[in-house]
Amino acid sequence: MRIPKISSLYGRIFAIFWFTMFLVLLAVLALPHLDPRIARDIPRDHLQRLMEAKQSIEKRYVNDNDLGRIIFQLEGSDRSHRDSRPRFFLTDLEGNILTTRSHKDFKLKALKNFVTSIDTPDRPQQKLYGRYMVAGPLPIKLAQQDLLMYVGIKWDQPPPFLLQLFDRPFRLLLAVMLVSTPLLLWLAWALSQPARKLERAAQRVAKGEFVTDPELEKGTSEFRQAGASFNQMVGAVNQMISGQQRLLSDISHELRSPLTRLRMATALATRKQGDSPELTRIDTEAQRLEVMIGELLELSRMQANSHVMREEQPLSSLWEAILSDAQFEAEQMHKSLSFTAIPDRVISGNPNLLMSAVDNIVRNAIYYGEDVIEVTMLEQDDQLVITVDDNGDGVPEEELEAIFRPFYRVSTARDRHSGGTGLGMTITESAIRQHSGTIIAKRSRLGGLCVEITLPLLAKK
Repeated sequence: MRIPKISSLYGRIFAIFWFTMFLVLLAVLALPHLDPRIARDIPRDHLQRLMEAKQSIEKRYVNDNDLGRIIFQLEGSDRSHRDSRPRFFLTDLEGNILTTRSHKDFKLKALKNFVTSIDTPDRPQQKLYGRYMVAGPLPIKLAQQDLLMYVGIKWDQPPPFLLQLFDRPFRLLLAVMLVSTPLLLWLAWALSQPARKLERAAQRVAKGEFVTDPELEKGTSEFRQAGASFNQMVGAVNQMISGQQRLLSDISHELRSPLTRLRMATALATRKQGDSPELTRIDTEAQRLEVMIGELLELSRMQANSHVMREEQPLSSLWEAILSDAQFEAEQMHKSLSFTAIPDRVISGNPNLLMSAVDNIVRNAIYYGEDVIEVTMLEQDDQLVITVDDNGDGVPEEELEAIFRPFYRVSTARDRHSGGTGLGMTITESAIRQHSGTIIAKRSRLGGLCVEITLPLLAKK
């Protein structure tokens, strides 16, 4: 028989709860059958030994008609072995205890309670009082009188397991925990698996990988619903980005055609009429517009193409040549560029995007810095921190966050005469973000602009 799979999260929780309650109920129902403190029939082998003891006593005192002396001898015979040998008690048929000892004795009190509690005097039973077991009655004839004999003995056996549990609530709680813990661990494992799948899918989306995962739609009904909604969201975002990419591609195609015709007309006009400031300005603006469209398309492709091929690359292979070339170019402009040693670590990502991001920041610092540029690379807890400082005019404090917006130009130094399109920092920020990194701009200690990039590194092996 195949057990149906519980697909609901609440169903699993309730199933474990009721299973635990079932075990506790089973233990409660089984306790009366195992509790020696409840009167029950004497086991057959024990009853046989009691019958043999009764016959031995009858045989020993068959010719003695003094009941008092018999009782005294029976009580005296167990004085030196009261803890190890059975003690014999006699009562009349009405249940009155015949003894020469004080009735304040615990054993006699236990016997009195046992005599008054048994429902069937004609059937021998036994009952536990603390560590003392009382059994009987057995009909016996002594001194020509019909009497009843009871036997008491110290009970050295350990109490049943369930009895120990119910006598000690802490042990009962511990037993319930031991039974329920494996079930709860299984439940935690069953719940953590779809949660981890959802976490990994969210991390992929954060890295720019908009791929639906059918595994998310397995498991409990709650996680299936969440996984289906997550896949729908990823599909919608992917479709939206793809539509945006197609739109920008179409726009670029439509814009480049009239731009090409415009430049050709400008060239023909220059050939016929000669150079003029107006024609030169038209050609310059057409070139700038063409560059802007190219950078805009590059940004669009970077944002839409989330499934880039990633490679594991040493940091030095990515940026050592770029920094050396930048240092040489800075010297040609009579500026000083210095950089620290590159950490001996490995990073996972798209090499072209990572190289172009740092190259863009460094060349901006060379262009806008006055004469000093410093590049530092530090390793901090599996993260790489790249800082580029310059001593140029910098950026006003209120505009530091805005420089990463598309087409934004700083009011002081980055105007149209600098030749920028306002997309370079946006492209850099997009590349860093696609590698789960961060980039911020702040005031440099050299007086100009400081750009700080943080990227995650692969863990050391």
